[in-house]
Amino acid sequence: MNDPMTPDGAGKPDPVPHGRSQDDRQLETWSTRLDALGASPSHRDRVLRLWSQGLPQTHGKRRLEDFLPRRLREALPEVTAGLDRLVQLQAMHPAADGSARLLVALPDGQTVESVLLPREGVCVSTQVGCAVGCTFCMTGVGGLQRQLGSAEIVAQVALARRHRPVRRVVFMGMGEPSHNLEAVMSAITLLGQLGGVGHKSLVFSTVGDDRAFQRLPLGPVKPALALSLHSTQAERRAQLLPRAPRWDPAELVERADAYARETGYPVQYQWTLLAGVNDGDDELDGLRRLLTGRFGMLNLIPWNDVPGLPLRRPDPERAVALTRALNRAGILTRLRHSAGQDVDGGCGQLRARSAPVRVVRRPSGEAVR
Repeated sequence: MNDPMTPDGAGKPDPVPHGRSQDDRQLETWSTRLDALGASPSHRDRVLRLWSQGLPQTHGKRRLEDFLPRRLREALPEVTAGLDRLVQLQAMHPAADGSARLLVALPDGQTVESVLLPREGVCVSTQVGCAVGCTFCMTGVGGLQRQLGSAEIVAQVALARRHRPVRRVVFMGMGEPSHNLEAVMSAITLLGQLGGVGHKSLVFSTVGDDRAFQRLPLGPVKPALALSLHSTQAERRAQLLPRAPRWDPAELVERADAYARETGYPVQYQWTLLAGVNDGDDELDGLRRLLTGRFGMLNLIPWNDVPGLPLRRPDPERAVALTRALNRAGILTRLRHSAGQDVDGGCGQLRARSAPVRVVRRPSGEAVR
């Protein structure tokens, strides 16, 4: 019998049911509403294109009465108001690095975070909370609350574009995208086909889920891949990501590398640096072993301090030394910092401040080793 926690087992950790939900179909529902108002496919695409690009429905030189059906034209204010209600900006926290953390309210009163990134990027959330339970992430402390609908995901991009240009969208905010796979892929398809975002500038982030590896190559828009690696040792990675699928890190890298070579977009390997946990020479040796010759780059991200979590940010000198050693080994490595660090911008921290959640410690109170 297969172990349900192994990649070839039939049932990896599955906090959401299989099959399509109403959340997946949010964008389809909006398309159906537009069709019912007499929109042709080109009319429908125009409405969704302008919305996703953060532009008013009156944008352009042509008068609406010259080409839009009357019923659709008369309903546009209501349609626009409905799309705008999908997400509402509750708070914005600009940071010294040029980023800005956004606390975004959803129609049911729940909140998620988006981040305006330097160089015309935005990081969006895909779930309220998260089921993976990464020990270094505030988002997972309160568990998974609900899925975001496909339109709610796109609406975060539309909101961001009202504040600054967006040419890159990374699905690295609150939530694990592979646990809301169809909604995320619907959002990616719209953004890649109508939203004016290049396919390689749509970045799907995952802890590693077989469903994602199977689904990503099948869509009309194939995003770039970011893999949350964090350790080259299976046991340590399982401690850091307690409810992620139990892959051997070498097999995870192999799957990610195969997808990167198929699409032509290099993998972004994500590594949150934790002092005394995954910044040692053993991990340095493991990274040399796993990533040499791979089509990708490694992002080393020193941990953002989170009150109540028993972890530490590594010394800057250690982070720089690791980066230099990996680059000397031929592994393209960049030392990055989480956007908005000076405004307590670690993922989930803004939401936690607005709706505090209980931090659960290990009985020992010690960091994962």
